[in-house]
Amino acid sequence: MANTNENQMPVQTSLFGDDVPMAAAEQSQAPLAPAQRAAQLNEQLSRAAYQYYALDDPQMSDAAFDRLLQELLRLEEEHPELRTPDSYTQRVGGYVGEQFEPVRHAQRMYSMDDAMDLDELDAWLERTEDALGQVSSEPVAYTCELKIDGLGVALTYADGQFVRAATRGDGTTGELVTANVLTIDDVPRTLAPAGMERIANGGFGTSVEVRGEVYMPRHSFVRLNEANDAAGRAPFANPRNAAAGSLRQKDSKVTASRDLATFVYAVADEAPLAVSSQWEFLGWLRDCGFAVNSHAERCEGAAAVHAFCERALAARDELDYDIDGVVVKVDSFAQQDALGFTARAPRWAIAFKFPPEEKRTVLREIRIQVGRTGVLTPVAEFDPVSVAGSVIARATLHNMDEIQRKDVRVGDTIVVHKAGDVIPEVVEHVPELRPADARPFQMPELCPSCGSPVVREEGEVAYRCISIDCPAQATERLIHWGSRGAMDIDGLGDEIVRRMVEQGVLTDVADFYDPDRLSMEVLAGVSTGRINKAGRDIVVGKVVAKKIMAQVEASKGRGLGRVLFGLGIRHVGANVGMQLARHFGSIDALSTASEEDIAVVDGIGPKIAASVREFFSTPQNAVVLERLRKEGVKLTEEQAVADDAPQPLAGLTFVLTGSLEQFTRKAAGDALKALGAKVTGSVSKRTSYVVAGAAAGSKLAKAQQLGVPVLDEDALGQILSTGELPQ
Repeated sequence: MANTNENQMPVQTSLFGDDVPMAAAEQSQAPLAPAQRAAQLNEQLSRAAYQYYALDDPQMSDAAFDRLLQELLRLEEEHPELRTPDSYTQRVGGYVGEQFEPVRHAQRMYSMDDAMDLDELDAWLERTEDALGQVSSEPVAYTCELKIDGLGVALTYADGQFVRAATRGDGTTGELVTANVLTIDDVPRTLAPAGMERIANGGFGTSVEVRGEVYMPRHSFVRLNEANDAAGRAPFANPRNAAAGSLRQKDSKVTASRDLATFVYAVADEAPLAVSSQWEFLGWLRDCGFAVNSHAERCEGAAAVHAFCERALAARDELDYDIDGVVVKVDSFAQQDALGFTARAPRWAIAFKFPPEEKRTVLREIRIQVGRTGVLTPVAEFDPVSVAGSVIARATLHNMDEIQRKDVRVGDTIVVHKAGDVIPEVVEHVPELRPADARPFQMPELCPSCGSPVVREEGEVAYRCISIDCPAQATERLIHWGSRGAMDIDGLGDEIVRRMVEQGVLTDVADFYDPDRLSMEVLAGVSTGRINKAGRDIVVGKVVAKKIMAQVEASKGRGLGRVLFGLGIRHVGANVGMQLARHFGSIDALSTASEEDIAVVDGIGPKIAASVREFFSTPQNAVVLERLRKEGVKLTEEQAVADDAPQPLAGLTFVLTGSLEQFTRKAAGDALKALGAKVTGSVSKRTSYVVAGAAAGSKLAKAQQLGVPVLDEDALGQILSTGELPQ
């Protein structure tokens, strides 16, 4: 269920399933030491990247992300000792999920450095021309291309035949999505003869990996969301999310129904091609039959680059696809080679990011939204205004610290934008237009939903309602239970759940399965929260009610991992829930486990263990779990059962860090576990060995500090092949 539509403000859900303030609001008013701020920025960027790339559910706007990244870059420039190998500035953004087979790219797919304004673009142009002037007397030309807001892919052709497609993933390894890409009409199955003629040996015996972007046209996005709305499914937040979600479908028939398209613009290795520049390469792509964006231009000099960027910004709203900037590339491949790469991006290219569209409006009220874990989130309500193609009237203010930092008051004229075309955001107030009666906001002492005390725990920015009987929390928990990552009850929209709560049909998650509470007859006639053209309330029909009830029945078999996530246990996200389920195997084993028993599970620390133990110690929760069992909900999960294979590494704990060449980190970890080892993510005195690949950072330093033995990749290979530790 999406949490970024215009009428329901997004409350960020952490990786552990808890409502937390968004990154932009987490900046304390008191300045932090450089090292502390760098650590905070790295955590915020990593979390936002996970939500963007892994979950296809961005909770931070592109503009906010870029601001944080630029701040971290500046901080590391001023304090070089903070530029560690594990810093986000040294990484390629992306994620490799476990849903698809991993694929190693022919060459690394890098990220792109950003220029946030024309001054930064000019500074890059000047640096680039100065650097090239030292190695070549050739003039510098650039190819300017629109920056498509989609999902990066790599397409591999052997002897001119399409053989494989993979997502960008983490830049080195992607996800195999060949079957899904084959459903996209504009991806050629065979390269056209005109293109093959320009490949060495006529293309025979040659493998070529081209890169591009999969996107969803705007008209297709509108049609998809209309269909979702009619079926009671949550809408996608934007075309990029829709494209990413569609490409990652396990059923390629679903992908085929989503009307995706591509633009191709890069190659892993241009050596086999008879081209010497990006501009020539785009022509070769057209000759081969690829879809190439028609708005690319070859520009000579800063003035021509500026003019292209201005034209692109002016034409942005007229296109049938989303763009968020312009990519400027040094045109000559020889000059590109001379400039090379940094740890995360090419030096020969930069992304000029468009400024978000901003509008002024009047802040009329600040209301409180209570999340499923009791977090009170202030939400700004303002005069409706059209921004980035849609009308918005509400935006989250995150928390009290953020309100005070921006000094936003009821009655102010405020500046709002929809950064990255995703999340409405209040940027600032306009001081000169503040009325005399502008009213500062105060966080309530009592929960507006249930009247219980509101507390702010030490070290947290969030205010919480502490009542477990709070109706607002109950509604959000019930919505979460049916969401895609939890029990996945398709068709059960947020508004339908709210109306059933209001009517007393649902009070806790067990009510979904109680036939005396919820049935097709009860569900049919519940309001969907939408109005038809005649102004009448649209209700759930019998056909839709039957489908939803079938989904409710099917959700009984989802398994313990999803149940644990769906229960909304604080700090327990989808991954943690599955880890616990596979380790303990049943709700009975987990509910009787001690904190110490829970904390030994891979990836589970004391904080999570304490939260889980507290949940199972609460009598009301035990009652709900017993009702779920009675109604036939599966409360078990298949455990990883030891087989008869030898376990020579039993009792040893390994930590993997840095980039491995012969293995993916997951493959290496799985292989170690198969030999009986435990693989964890942090180094301690109890760690047996640390395996350090290229660009190993803080974990390697800590291992050396603690005296933990460090192995290289060759030693790891020997262990995996022989089962014996190095002497």
